[in-house]
Formats: sequence, C-alpha cells, structure tokens
Amino acid sequence: MASGAAGNIEAINQSIRGLAEYLMIVLEDDAYSLCLEMSLNSKMNSEIYDSADSFIKELRRLPIGDQGHEVLSEYSDVKVESKKTVNEIQEQDNSGPSKGLPTLTVNQTKEWVEETSANVHKLLSATFPHICVHPGKKLRRGLLAAIEGILTKCNNTLKESKLLLLECLCVLVVDDSEEISTSSQEFLRYLLSFGKIETVERDIAEMLSRLIEKLPKMVLEDEDSFALSSAQQLLVVMYFSGPRLVVDRLLHSPVTAARFFDVLAMCLGQHSVFAGSLEKLLLARSSSMGYIHSVAELKSQSHLTRDYQSALTAAQHEGAQVKEIGYLQENIEKSSELPRMPPWFVNVGSQKLYQTLAQIIRLGGLSLLADSRYEGHLSAIADIPLGYLRKLVSEIRIRDYNKESWQSWYYRTGSGQLLRQASTAVCILNEMIFGLSDKALENLEQMFPKSTVSGDELEKLNSGLDDRDSPTCRVHEPSTWNLTRENSNESQLIDCIGRILHEYVSPEVWNFSPGQGSSHDGKDEDLPLHFLHDAAMLHQVIIEGIGIFNMCLGKGFAFSGFMHSSLYLLLENLVCPNFHVRAAADAVLHVISKTSGYLSVGQLVLENADYVIDSICQQLRHLDLHPHVPSVLAAMLSYIGVAQKMLPLLEEPMRSVSLELEILGRYQHPDLTIPFLKAVAEIAKSLKREAFLLPTEAESFLQHVKVKILEKEQRCRTESGQSSRLHHEEGASYCTHSDVAGCHFADSSVHKELEEITFKLNSSKRYRRTIGSITASCLVTATPLLASSKQPMCLVALDILEDGILALANVEAAYRHETQAKEAIEEFIQSCSLYQLQDSLDAADQQTDENRLLPAMNKIWPFFIVCVQNSNPAVIRRCLAAVRSSVQICGGDFFSRRFHTDGGHFWRLLTTSPFHTKQNVRKERMPLQLPYRNVVPSSEEPMAEVSTLKVQASVLNMISELSQNKKSASALAVVLNKVTGLVVGIACSGITGLQDAALNALQGLASIDPDLVWLLLADVYYSVKKKDIPLPPTSELPEINQVLPPPSSPKEYLYVQYGGQTYGFEINVSAVGVIFRKLNFLVFSSQMYS
Repeated sequence: MASGAAGNIEAINQSIRGLAEYLMIVLEDDAYSLCLEMSLNSKMNSEIYDSADSFIKELRRLPIGDQGHEVLSEYSDVKVESKKTVNEIQEQDNSGPSKGLPTLTVNQTKEWVEETSANVHKLLSATFPHICVHPGKKLRRGLLAAIEGILTKCNNTLKESKLLLLECLCVLVVDDSEEISTSSQEFLRYLLSFGKIETVERDIAEMLSRLIEKLPKMVLEDEDSFALSSAQQLLVVMYFSGPRLVVDRLLHSPVTAARFFDVLAMCLGQHSVFAGSLEKLLLARSSSMGYIHSVAELKSQSHLTRDYQSALTAAQHEGAQVKEIGYLQENIEKSSELPRMPPWFVNVGSQKLYQTLAQIIRLGGLSLLADSRYEGHLSAIADIPLGYLRKLVSEIRIRDYNKESWQSWYYRTGSGQLLRQASTAVCILNEMIFGLSDKALENLEQMFPKSTVSGDELEKLNSGLDDRDSPTCRVHEPSTWNLTRENSNESQLIDCIGRILHEYVSPEVWNFSPGQGSSHDGKDEDLPLHFLHDAAMLHQVIIEGIGIFNMCLGKGFAFSGFMHSSLYLLLENLVCPNFHVRAAADAVLHVISKTSGYLSVGQLVLENADYVIDSICQQLRHLDLHPHVPSVLAAMLSYIGVAQKMLPLLEEPMRSVSLELEILGRYQHPDLTIPFLKAVAEIAKSLKREAFLLPTEAESFLQHVKVKILEKEQRCRTESGQSSRLHHEEGASYCTHSDVAGCHFADSSVHKELEEITFKLNSSKRYRRTIGSITASCLVTATPLLASSKQPMCLVALDILEDGILALANVEAAYRHETQAKEAIEEFIQSCSLYQLQDSLDAADQQTDENRLLPAMNKIWPFFIVCVQNSNPAVIRRCLAAVRSSVQICGGDFFSRRFHTDGGHFWRLLTTSPFHTKQNVRKERMPLQLPYRNVVPSSEEPMAEVSTLKVQASVLNMISELSQNKKSASALAVVLNKVTGLVVGIACSGITGLQDAALNALQGLASIDPDLVWLLLADVYYSVKKKDIPLPPTSELPEINQVLPPPSSPKEYLYVQYGGQTYGFEINVSAVGVIFRKLNFLVFSSQMYS
C-alpha cells in the first residue's frame, strides 16, 4: 500500500482535478482549431453543456481543513488568457525587455500537439483505469469531473485518449454510488447525442471491438476489479448504442455472432476454473466434490434451519403463526430465485462479475427481438451455442451405438471438454432467453433509469445540433430496448424455446446420472469423479433453464406444451444423488407452480397427474432403461404430499410394482427391490390417511340418508292423512297402500333426491373399493418380503403391512355403514314402488368385498412368525410392534388359536436372560432355501446384551397392551398361564431395564385374571419373606404357609411350573418385594373386600 501523498485520497483527488484543469487550459480545442484544421462540426457545443470557466471552477472545488465544506480556491477569479500564435510570441519577445529572466517558448504546432497528446495518453492510460475501480467515492467523483472537462474542451486535441476516457466513463455509469451513476449517464447521453452519426457509430464500433478483444484477457487474469470494469464497459456501450447497432456490429451474421459467443464462452467457461491465486482457489473451491461437505456448506445448509427455529420461537412467544408462515414462504421464494450463477463460476469470479456478463448476454438476446429488421433471427443465433449441446447428444448416441463404456468415453480426447462446453452453452442460452422476460427488462430500467434532462433542455440541445448542416444522433432513449409482446415476437420466442427445450430433455443428456455408479449393462462400476461432477453441473444449469423459460413465457409455458414435456423430468431429479441438482429441481418446481397460478407444487402435480402417471407407467415397462423410476415414484408421493388424491390413478402402477416385487422380478432387478418397497410404503401411508376418513364419511352419509327418509315418510303420512279425509268426505272409508305409493311416485322431487342419494352411494362404494383394492395389492406385495434376511427390506415391508392392515379395517368399517345406508334406501324404494332406481342401486354391487381384513391377516400371520425368528434385533422389535397393532385392529378372538399354536416363537424370547448364555443349545434346522437366493450363513454369536434387553422389553410391552385392551385380550386367554409365569419370573429377577416393562405387563395380565397373578407372585413373595407374615383374619382360614408351602427347589415355584424353564432369571428378594407392593397398591387393594 502506498504511503504519503500517493496513498492519500484527498491528495490524489486534487491531483486528478489539477491535471484536468491544466489539460483544459493548455490543450483546449479552440486554441488549436487552425493548426489542427478542425471543422466547426467537430467541436463540442460548449454553450449547450457548460463553459470552460465552469469546468475549472468545478475542478477547483477543494475541501478546507477538516470541515468538509467545499469552496472555490483563491485563484478562482483568474481568467484564462487566450493563447497566442507563434508569430505573436516572437514579436513579444523581440519588442519587450527580458528583464534578465529566461523565457520558455513553446512552438504549438501540429506536431507538438500530437506528441503532447501521445504523452498525455500514456499518462491517462496508466492512471485513469485504476481510479475507475478505486473504492473511494470522492476519488471517483473527481475523476468524473475530470473526464467531463477533458471530453468537452479537449475533444480533438486529445482524440487519441477519447476512447479511453469513454471507457472510464462507462465504468462510472454503473457505479455503486447513485450520484456518480446518474451524472455519468447524463453526460454519456449528451456525448452520444453530439456530432455526426458516422462519428458516433465509428466510435461505438471501435469501442466494441476493443472491449470484446480485451474482455477475456481481463477475466482470465487475477484482478477481479479490472475484469468487472471491462465487463461493465462492454455492457454500457451495448446498452447506450441501442439494439440496432448491437445487431449490426455483433450479431448480424453467424460469423460475428459465433465470435461474440466464443468470447462469452471464454469468460464463462470452466476451462478458466484455476485462474487466479492458489489462496483464492482454496477459499472459494468447495471441498465436497467427493463425498464430505465442507464446513462452509454445512453452515449454509443449517442457516435456514437456525433462522426458522428462531422465527418459530419468536412466533410462539408472540402467538403469531402468520409470521411463521410468511417467513417460510419468503425463504422458499428466495431460494427459488432464477437465474443463478452457474456452479463452476465461483472459482472464476465474483457474483457481481457474473451478473455483468449475464446482462451482456441478455442485451444480445433482447436486441434480436427489439430490432424489427431481422424476423426469425433469434432462433438462428441461438443455434450457435445450442450446437455444442447437439454435438454432445450426437457423441453420446455414437457411444451407445458402439456400446462404449462411460469411463472410456470420458477419457477420450475432447469428451470432457465437450461436456463442459455444453454446460457453458446452456448457461448462455438461459441468460439469452431470460433477457426477453419482463423481470430482465425491469432490471435494465433499474440499472439505467430514464434521463433526467428536462424537455426544454432536450429541445435546446437538439435545436443546437440541427443548426449544423449535418445529420446528428439524437439523445438515446431507453425505450428502444423495450420489448413489445407482439404476436410475431411471441411466436419467435416460443419457437426458439421449443428448439432449445427439445435438446434439454433429450434422453441422451440424462443417460449419465450423477451418483449412478454403473451403466445399465453393469460394466462400469466406478465412474471418474470429475465426470460425475461435470454431468451434475450440466444437469443443474439445464434444470434452471427450464425454470427460466417458464418465467419468460408465464402461463404460455403450459399452453405451448412445454409443461408436460418437462414436469416429469423435474420430478425425476428430486431423487438425484447430487444435492445441487435436487435443490435446482425443487426451486424450478416452485417457480413453475407460482407462475402457473398454483398455490403449491402439490397442486401443480395433481393438475397434471395424468401426464406424470402415464410417464411412470411407460418407464415401469422398461426398467432396464429406467432403473430410477421406483425412486421417482416414491419421491413424488412423499415430497408432493398429494398422494391420497392420486390414488385412483395408481392402480395400474401398483400392478407393475407388484410384478416387480414377486420372486422373478426381484431376481431380475435385485437392486430395485428396496426402491419399489419405498414407493409402496408411500402409497400405503396415503391409503391409511385416506381410509381413516372413510368410516366417518360413511357414517355421516348414513345419518343423512336416515334423516331424508324420515322427512319423506312424515310427508307421505301427512299426504295420506289428507287423502283419507277427502275420501271420507266423499264416502270412502279407507286409503289403500297403492294410494300412498302413487303419492310418492307422483312427487318428482322424491324421485330426484333418491337418484342423487343413490349416485352418491355408488360413488362412495367405487372409491372405497379402489382404496381396498390398492391396499390389498400393497399387502400382497409386501408380505413375502418379511422372510428376507435384509434389514431394510424387512423394516419397510413391516411399515407397509401395519399401514395396510389399518387401512383395510377402516375400509370394512365404511362398508358396514354403506350396507346400512343401502338397506334403508332399498326399503324406502320398495315402499315407494320406485323399482327403476333399484337397478341403479344394484349396479355397484357386482363385486364381493365385504371381507378383506381377516383373510389378508390369515396370509400374513405365518410371515410374522418367520420375521420374529430373524436374528436382527431391530427387525424383531419392529415385527412385535406390527403384531401388537394387528391384533388390536383385528380382535383377539382371531388370534387365540394362533397364539396357542405359534406363540412359542414369541415367548422363547423371554426364556433367557440377556446376561446368561444357554448351554448345549440344540442346533436349529436350516430353513428351506430357494436355489436362486444367495444367503450368507448366519453366525452363531448371540445378540448383544443391550439389544436383547430391548427385544424383551418390546415383548413385555406387547403383552401389556394386548392384555389391557378388551378387544385384543382374548388372544392371550389360551396362553395366559404360560405368559403370566414368564412375566412373573422376569419381574422377580430384578434385571435393570425390564422392571418397568414387567410391571406394566403384570398389571395388564391382572386385568384378565388378577387371582392368577397374585397367586404366582405371592408364592415367591411369602417363600422368601421370613418375618411379618400376616395372619389369617379368622381362625377358620389356614395360614399362608399352608396355602402356599415353601418350595424345596427353585423349579417348584408356581411361575416356573406355569411358564416353563428359564435361564438366568434368578430371584432377587428386594425386587420381589417391590413388585408385590406396587401391584398390591395398583391392582390387588382395589379388589379386596372389607
């Protein structure tokens, strides 16, 4: 860092202003008009903008001390003397006395002016570009004043520096300071409005050539500030030159357009990823190119969670739930902002540099539509960057035809570069199309606001220019960039987006999925990490491009058919292994749902569910080509949250899924079993939620039917009574049943209401049958997988069965209410003789679905027994929970015989202490194995003590809940003695971790037979208790020792004789007393009589 005056901002500011003042005095255009042979038209109209004295006064505004006020210098009243010619100077020297002082004489000839301007140009080139990017606002403001003075008064003498000064002015046009930016824009508009059209166009063309040639060099260098200033210069020149000049100079032919896009690709491309210092690379580069996220990424991902938690806490304190929802919505919208900086550019430059380069691309695309001379030119120019993507598609097709591996293809010369070039081309296309959107036009208006020059000043300016007999440029108006959405422009835009989107959704582009470790033929097990990273970045920018196209077209995106071709692609990428691709797909889905007028992504998918399900069904038929479809189905159902509303459309996919989860399907696609199971699990969850509402709705409908029938019957009785009185007055003494029927039939409102009720009943029947049919398919699909040796497969299958059984129970409950409603309607129809409605009522009764739950449970039970014999403790515990809920749902009577026959598989889990190893264990028979199944021989090592404790606690909890529930308690009636004996033995052992569970189990068993529980506990309690044994209330009753004689050995305890031999559960005297006293307080004391 410079020190002294060179490092002082105020000193530099004074130097800049002093230099400009000196140049304006010495090299003023008016003084050299004769020697340089300048025409009147080539001089600035100083009367229109300002005089030289005013510029000098502005430059002399210096601060006084530390007060911060600006006043004119004491020399501000000095007037500038007119410069004299060479002859006048010589005459003055010859006539006047020298007074002994040497004189400095300069011959101000044309050669001297050219040499001096060249030296000045070197000085300005070395200083002004650096001052443009200086952080000091005062310094940049002084530079602007200097540029204004030099360009106004030294336009011809310093014409060699004109382009340099204009480029520095362009940087100040987009300055961060609004004051500097506004003043710079006004002055630039003034400069572009001055002079001949040919001169302005020539200057613009030369500036465009200089800047385009210089831009890649500056971007690839280390200094971000100079790269940003170069990009800003090009952006400002393009904007103020207007769309016509941009097209003529940059995009009028495929050759010039290709050169323009090549320059932008060099600036945005990934080949410059290692530009700059190593320190910058290490700080900016993500460490998660492989598998582990960096600390910065983890912090950024947890930022939203921390903010949400703090907002939630504040909302709870304030009681403002609306604030919480608004906060979440704001974060969703913020995370869904498009377009974004491409993922690789973080190692190239800053966000501000990318935004500037993106604005350049947007102006290029906007100029193609804003210029009405070239109709259809947009698609032709867009084909230039699109060619890289087409070339990539062609190369992949050749690879597929030659059956070449991905690894070999990627390592081939040029393949990796082509992949990265395609990503850059997609980024350019996205920004080009975004430049045609309303949001991009709003950004332009904010960056370049309209001129603040008044109408009188503008008229004066134009009239002053018109006095010169030459065609001149007018002041540039931003309205020339405004894009009117005419039919021709709209059709051009749709045609261009359609051509681009056709390549975006090409199957070849999506064949290499990031994170997919092998190809379809299984030859490539390990793909290069760089290849996966490059492919992920390509997919990310393509997905973001789809969102940008939607923003540009709005609702026309769906009307043009683009929604249906891209929606399923976005849903597919919700399960992409790469986090950035998933986040991009999620953001684009939110953008599409918002621009399409949907409240949520779920509503968007629901409205287009037929297209999504159709795509899923097509891919399910070709799993070898689309192995990711089960994950897509699972993610769609879980992420979208509207699976229950799509259930009627899921019957066909469920049939395909069921086939794939059968033996042959699992053998052909073993890696897809768990993804398919996850999809079925999501369907089962939706079925459970939807079936939960069925009984309530059916009961409500039954009450509605009863109320309607009661109203009609009362009305009929009233009409019948009036008819009877009428007959009695006429001499008739009775009213027949046919008269009442005729009364009903004559009433058209009764017929109409009965039709509506019948239609609603049939509709609810069909929907209930759909729920029941899909639920049965889920149960049939998941049941055999309980015998799997793989833990994830068993756990997901158990979740499916538990949800499916509950859904079937609710379906049957709804069926019972529907049956009662149907019987009431039939009875009323027969009483009204409306037999034609009977046919429509019976039309929905062609299927027999009154009994689904117990037959399904009968098939599931054997697999429960197999699952509980699994060696994995997590599977056993989950199976016990599923058995517990199933028994409570189906009722205990159905399971009483099954517990009697197969209960030993459950009770054996309670026979051995976790801290005891049973000796001489009989080797169990190897189960039958199918020849296609590869089974790893299970080790004979027992489970860990903690795992065994958790399993035994789960069994005790199952016993507790089944026995306390009256509906399921009968399941334990047959095995009550054995179960009670086992539980009492565990309770008396006092093993830590099982005491609470054993106490709850005994309390539940006591609700079935309290005498049995007391007897088994008292047998142990009074045998170990030697003192304070209570006496019988009367002498007629025997003592406890006589009723329960002490056993001679531990095997003679009643709980051992009832429950069977156990291992490791020795009696703990203190534990026996605690359990007996607690149960006496909780159960037995309430049953004692006084």
